[in-house]
Amino acid sequence: MKRVILCRPQGPRNVGMVLRVVENFGPCELVLVKPERPALLVHPEFTQMSHGVEDALRELRIVDTLTEALTDCTHVVGFTARGRDNVILEDWMVAKEELAERAQRESERVALVFGNEAAGMDAAEAALCHRLVHVRTSPRHTSLNLAMAVGVVLQPLFSGEVRLPNESGGHPLTGEQREFLKAHLKHILAGQVARSERVAADAERMIERVFSRAPLETRDASAWHQLMRALGSEAKPSDFGLDPSPTDAP
Repeated sequence: MKRVILCRPQGPRNVGMVLRVVENFGPCELVLVKPERPALLVHPEFTQMSHGVEDALRELRIVDTLTEALTDCTHVVGFTARGRDNVILEDWMVAKEELAERAQRESERVALVFGNEAAGMDAAEAALCHRLVHVRTSPRHTSLNLAMAVGVVLQPLFSGEVRLPNESGGHPLTGEQREFLKAHLKHILAGQVARSERVAADAERMIERVFSRAPLETRDASAWHQLMRALGSEAKPSDFGLDPSPTDAP
């Protein structure tokens, strides 16, 4: 399954066009994170550009934060033209084949994150992505319209075929499962095992950097949780302000 996420969108025309593209190359969900215009979905330009896909509007979701939009996602791809510290900016022409296969798996929910029309993704939004991808353009004009960018990305990911069955041996982590794993690791390794404040701070940064982007499965998380329990932890998701779920821990 694919989920297109627009962060802080400004233009009703763009959002209307994206809604049409999502319907063209579905199944695909559309989530808006804190639109800059409260009345964006009733604007005449949105109505004009989304003509013919009015039924899809009932499935569109609006949330306050990108974290909320990613709660049940297993793989998060941010699209940007700007590189970030310690993150490789991948070429869309190289990444799209692997992402197309991933998006067809029943066990996956792939988030495709796009930034604001004027400023793109900010640093906090980029930090929530497991990988960052750049869609190359002609040097004569490097700025790609938001709705066009979504179309360029969704079309190669569309196959029109039934999604692939779950792979044996484990499933990709959802956003909540990943957050619980990171919190659990920080709680034990930084909070109890580290012998100085400096080492604890280094451990927390390492956990955030590595475990935010690593391609983790439920079996990997289970192994890490078991190790933390061997060190004496009895922590549960609710201890870190997360919703408890039987799939969050072994």
